[in-house]
Amino acid sequence: MTMAKVRGGADNVGAICRAIRSAILERALVPGDKLPEDALGERFGVSRTIARHALGQLAAEGLVELRRNRIAVVATPSFDEARDDFDIRIELEGLVVKALAGRLSEAQIATLDAMVAAEEAAHGGPEAQSLRLATEFHVRLAEMTEKPVLVRYVSEIAYRSCLALSTFGRPHSSECAVAEHRGLIQALATGGVESATALMDEHLEAVARRALLVPAQNRGRDLMDVLAPYAEAEAPVAKRRAAKA
Repeated sequence: MTMAKVRGGADNVGAICRAIRSAILERALVPGDKLPEDALGERFGVSRTIARHALGQLAAEGLVELRRNRIAVVATPSFDEARDDFDIRIELEGLVVKALAGRLSEAQIATLDAMVAAEEAAHGGPEAQSLRLATEFHVRLAEMTEKPVLVRYVSEIAYRSCLALSTFGRPHSSECAVAEHRGLIQALATGGVESATALMDEHLEAVARRALLVPAQNRGRDLMDVLAPYAEAEAPVAKRRAAKA
């Protein structure tokens, strides 16, 4: 197998993961929705093996459950698991704060400001989109630490938390999230570890409190229709990478 094929397979797995992850975080796919390998392969124009690898990665993130006979479904978190996830997330993101406080570059601050501006622009739109953007803000903070293990754990717990909020969360206040994220950027930029840590703790606790016990309803939509816009969003990326290979 050539290196180009290896890279191509990895790129396809990544594209499928990003598309399904976004669909889950934006509630286009809800807990219990089935994710057949053959349908995914057809939707993304890849083999069932590639689709299976993508589902395995999403299962490792806690967004997908793999059942018998190779049946995969969107994970259904319990409320207790959701609360545990937030408790763990608070501790992990405290490590992110300690790694970044007083060390953010101007370019990093500009990147974070742009992400919050996108959150602000989404205010008044679909609630699930605001949740996804807010989650991506925290994942980007973790990535800025350049600590691979921390990035992995924060990303996984943040995605699972977002799924829990999509499952149990009451109407999300994107306005609150924007204000809290701006405060976090300022605290990290000024370098006060204690104040930044306190803000992060308060922010995540506030997010956790914005939960209620009303599970999302399975709308019985066709998988191909649900994933169409997400697959199309990934298509230009895949084509550019294929051209470079």
